[in-house]
Amino acid sequence: MKRKWIAEFIGTYFLVFAGTGAVVIDELTRSITHVGIALTFGMVVMALIYAFGHVSGAHFNPAVTLGFLVNRDVSLREAGWYVLVQILGAMAASGTLRILFGNVAHLGATLPRYSWQQSFVLEFILTFTLMMVIFGSAVHGKAVKSFAGIAIGATIGLEAMFAGPISGASMNPARSLAPAVVSGTLDHVWIYVVATSLGAIGAALVYRLIHEGGSEDEGQ
Repeated sequence: MKRKWIAEFIGTYFLVFAGTGAVVIDELTRSITHVGIALTFGMVVMALIYAFGHVSGAHFNPAVTLGFLVNRDVSLREAGWYVLVQILGAMAASGTLRILFGNVAHLGATLPRYSWQQSFVLEFILTFTLMMVIFGSAVHGKAVKSFAGIAIGATIGLEAMFAGPISGASMNPARSLAPAVVSGTLDHVWIYVVATSLGAIGAALVYRLIHEGGSEDEGQ
């Protein structure tokens, strides 16, 4: 179990360090651009899945862990430890960025561009879609799991590409909570905890319905 915790800590640390670090560095240098930030998030997740997927399942995201819990892929105890080490890893990454660069761009914290309702719905949809891709590419028995990292990384990059300018395209409570806490930007962080968690739960429920329904149809 300790191997899994270490993998989740390191993976979440580097996801937040690279992803939100790209936001910080772009603010300082104007060299990465929004497209580069989206690609950074997608590529770092893809790399981390291949690096740690065989150790911990490569969640790196409390919402994903919650989705796996609802789908009965992890126990409540295991999910609790995963969420704890993910948040600690994300906090450590944001702390590192603050030490290196100062409180630049709120350390990459996600903030609604317009209304909170718009960002809430958008984050729900984004996380729902991501969780469905995870189930379909990495969990389903017929999935070609060697391509799961590419599918999941591409989904994150795609969603960050088009939704990032509106909601921040978090899809991950730890990714939003850590920079918000370390930078002191807490006004809207609840959106990115609640909406992403609900999106993952919704996806797990729909996936179970489809999967169980498909099994029944095959048996008839």
